[in-house]
Amino acid sequence: MAGKKVILFSSSSCPWCSRAKNYLRQNGIRVKEIRVDKDPDAARDVVRLTGQMGVPVLLIGRARVVGFDKAKIDRLLGLKGH
Repeated sequence: MAGKKVILFSSSSCPWCSRAKNYLRQNGIRVKEIRVDKDPDAARDVVRLTGQMGVPVLLIGRARVVGFDKAKIDRLLGLKGH
């Protein structure tokens, strides 16, 4: 788990992005946040990765999680469900 890099594509107006970020931090996961509302290249990356503009999008290692899918996040990071 410790070796997996976690990147969160988010925007300031997205409540699910805040929930995802807070959930990861509460579980001791370091997150690199990339704000698509401030970085047009990042917004294009999200579309390229997922085929849509929606956030949050999490990259956990090589896996992609679209939306705040807590069960999938827990599984990918080896967290116990809360």
